[in-house]
Amino acid sequence: MVYLVVAVFGLVLGSFLNVCIVRLPRKQSIMVPRSHCPVCGHPIRWFDNIPLVSYLLLRGRCRDCHARISPLYPIVEALTALLLMATFHRFGLSPEFVKYSALVMMLIVLIFTDLTERRIPHAVTVFGICLGLAFSFLTQVDNRPVEWLAERMGLFLPGAVLSFLGAIVGAVTGGGLFYAVGEAFYILGGRQKEYLGFGDVMLMLMVGTFLGAPLTLLTILLGSLGGSIIALSFTLAAPRFRDYHWPYGTFLGIAAIYSALDGTRLLEAYLRWSGLAG
Repeated sequence: MVYLVVAVFGLVLGSFLNVCIVRLPRKQSIMVPRSHCPVCGHPIRWFDNIPLVSYLLLRGRCRDCHARISPLYPIVEALTALLLMATFHRFGLSPEFVKYSALVMMLIVLIFTDLTERRIPHAVTVFGICLGLAFSFLTQVDNRPVEWLAERMGLFLPGAVLSFLGAIVGAVTGGGLFYAVGEAFYILGGRQKEYLGFGDVMLMLMVGTFLGAPLTLLTILLGSLGGSIIALSFTLAAPRFRDYHWPYGTFLGIAAIYSALDGTRLLEAYLRWSGLAG
């Protein structure tokens, strides 16, 4: 029963995320005007705006002009519901559930804005950075690097302070690494082309505040590996993809969702395998 409630809330929130995905890259208000058909401009009736159900009943077409409705709308709604149920399954009804649900929903927006528009809106990432830092006082961020350094320096800091510092270190690790790599490629390339956009830097700053340094590095590893495999496969299969602008932020966003929900298990398994675990 609880999962059903979470799923319904996920569908409703997914409908709102669709508004953010469409409007934020265009710097439009997400509050006004009310939802309308992008082709004929007719306002969408309330009974045509029921998540997932209305799309199926209308058979993917506008009631007024019969223009096709993008399948991304029901995909985002269903994906939001599924991921919120997965988050609830992982964390239960807890502050962690609220924290990682917020992260997952922001990442869904960024995954699809980068996929469709090649844009990562600062309105989401700046808000996410502030939210991640605030949550670090309520739920523990993986602060092992900070804790290790504090022990070596003989400092005994409260858990909330260590968690906040862990969020800061995570942000610097993710955003700083991306900024440094991007600048290096830009300089080595003769300042002719930007290889990493600043949106990717902001994305990893946001992810770092939520996950801390270890899981942020895991996100970068998995996102880079997955993106490289997909890009290389498509390029080898069809040379026309050689100059294709791949949405790196989409790959990083997917990897960040995995790291948030199940990355700790993979990270701990690697540490045990490598003998680095205590």
